[in-house]
Amino acid sequence: MIEFLRNLVFHDFWLKLFSFVLAVLTWFIVNSMANQKEGLATSSLSLVPPEQRVLQHLPVLILSSAEDVRSFRVSPKEVNVTVQGEPATLKELQNKEVRASVDLTGIQTAQDLRKRIEVSTPAGVTYVKVDPQEVQVLFPPKN
Repeated sequence: MIEFLRNLVFHDFWLKLFSFVLAVLTWFIVNSMANQKEGLATSSLSLVPPEQRVLQHLPVLILSSAEDVRSFRVSPKEVNVTVQGEPATLKELQNKEVRASVDLTGIQTAQDLRKRIEVSTPAGVTYVKVDPQEVQVLFPPKN
């Protein structure tokens, strides 16, 4: 039994080692190509460190269902969003490309309702933080 295991490991050892290294190298290449195809640039391989930029006074968009005709309001109406990305991408980034929104779909009525702000960014730009993180929802008076 021991002779069998020794033969299994050491017989053609260099050929087995070469095959293993080739398989690992192939896996890394395929994995990195899949990440690039999905737009997931790995920051550890990038030569240029990412920068941060603060987009000020972005309006908070209110999302509600089409059947809901009430006019919700939020306070505050504007937020500051910090994003991160490559310097060239951030230089061309416009405020209208980043959206800060609050989803009020399915909410009937509530007192002192606070909702978290959701931020969407274009490809190549990562959302870091939003200030403030929540807004107060103001419901219209009932008729």
